[in-house]
Amino acid sequence: METVDVDRSDAAYRTWLKEAVRRVQADANRSADTHLLRFPLPAEWGIDLYLKDESTHPTGSLKHRLARSLFLYGLCNGWIRPGKPVIEASSGSTAVSEAYFAKLIGVPFIAVMAKTTSQAKIDLIEFHGGSCHLVDDPCEVYETSARLAVETGGHYMDQFTYAERATDWRGNNNIAESIFAQLRLEPHPEPAWIVATAGTGGTSATIARYVHYQQFDTRICVADPENSCFFDGWVNHDPDAVCDSGSRIEGIGRPRMEPSFVPGAVDRMMRVPDAASVAAIRVLERVLGKRAGASTGTGLWSALKIVAELRGRGERGSVVTLICDPGDRYLDKYYSDGWLAAQGLDIAPHQRALEEFLDGAAPWRDRALG
Repeated sequence: METVDVDRSDAAYRTWLKEAVRRVQADANRSADTHLLRFPLPAEWGIDLYLKDESTHPTGSLKHRLARSLFLYGLCNGWIRPGKPVIEASSGSTAVSEAYFAKLIGVPFIAVMAKTTSQAKIDLIEFHGGSCHLVDDPCEVYETSARLAVETGGHYMDQFTYAERATDWRGNNNIAESIFAQLRLEPHPEPAWIVATAGTGGTSATIARYVHYQQFDTRICVADPENSCFFDGWVNHDPDAVCDSGSRIEGIGRPRMEPSFVPGAVDRMMRVPDAASVAAIRVLERVLGKRAGASTGTGLWSALKIVAELRGRGERGSVVTLICDPGDRYLDKYYSDGWLAAQGLDIAPHQRALEEFLDGAAPWRDRALG
């Protein structure tokens, strides 16, 4: 029997691939690291709260890191090919970043999103050269993306499956390594808690794995909004948990337990009322002069609750959470009193409680707020 030899080497493709990878890596070299901002708390508390400002990435959100990792993963696996579209199921911000990288390497991009996605995000995707395929039901994005990939011969990126494995959680300038490097000269360089929110679950998985790998004592809390199954799935150890309606907090919360969410890596979860999330970003704007999306508010509310616990026990230390994306993408939502009224969201009690707590005039009043 003779040796059977099939050689699929393609010199033109390898030349294209090398250039595509170079362009994606060059973007990382051009992008300075994001800032770690201090959220002012009364000095006598002895507690520091920091916000990792991911809104300063070239595409304006935490998802820039994820999109870069996903493109490198897809390119190096041979999944992304010249002239063939990249397709993604997204609530918006990941699609904005992926449209940017698709344009950078010269391939088409299609975002599959719910019709409720903010117009500002749709405009940004189209600005970066992508196109949007809108669906009525957020649960349809997975099947529709897979179908479009088959029909076009393209690649379904599938952030919800690959987010936790595309990023090198041991380091390589991931978000966790960056946070600890920036805390090195601070009064409490090893934070008591890092608070993340979950859309794919990839960020919490990366941070938790890095903390465990480096043998830090830092614990990881994931804050989840209403109408998301992550909290129930984690509490009940149910990988098949689902919920019927989509999250009002764009970018986080999912109707199913996503494969990239790693429950065993997480120490704690909180379910945060949507009104509290919006109240927190209104307070953030007053305190730091920065507008952020409501996913930032979900994490900030939980981080401040942890600050209150540390203060109540007389402990000193630090807590870190994230600014996920800028608020100018949501002026017609979270910064619109008309939208809040239409959604039946009364943020006033939550905002008042936060202001009184930060002024030192009242203890944390979470139970009074529901």
